[in-house]
Amino acid sequence: MHKHDLVYLTEDASHDAAIEHINEEAFGPGRHTRAAARIREQGPHDLALSFICADDGETIASVRMTPVAAGEVTGHLLGPLAVRPSHKSRGIGRELVRIAVEAARRKGSEAVILVGDPPYYSPLGFEKVAYNALTFPGPVDPARVLVVPLADDVHARLKGNIGWRP
Repeated sequence: MHKHDLVYLTEDASHDAAIEHINEEAFGPGRHTRAAARIREQGPHDLALSFICADDGETIASVRMTPVAAGEVTGHLLGPLAVRPSHKSRGIGRELVRIAVEAARRKGSEAVILVGDPPYYSPLGFEKVAYNALTFPGPVDPARVLVVPLADDVHARLKGNIGWRP
């Protein structure tokens, strides 16, 4: 039996091609039309808060964090989060989320926001954002907009547009 040697690292430019492949594999060509992708197109993600998982030197998973203004909240948009099919259901995605949220907390982010499946993300500390509280640059299912509040009064201040912030 092969022993996996998983290592979690901060993303750097050398990971770009592998991350693009992982995201293509996980989400297909339609991934660029999603509302969250439109936010990510507005400006670069934060490399210091974006992470990969490598198995014996091969990048097999990643998560990115993009700085956003969401209503009156300065936070980060988590995603995409993707794990190679060969490594799914091993807790790698959950660990990447944990690492990224903790890094955002240390950096002073007020919230980590994402569009995702509540059954997966709720056990990781994500809560539903009030229905239609945030306006995305494209259609989004408001029931899938989630947040980990990292500051006081976050839910009350998550009202308005969400977009990339410098």
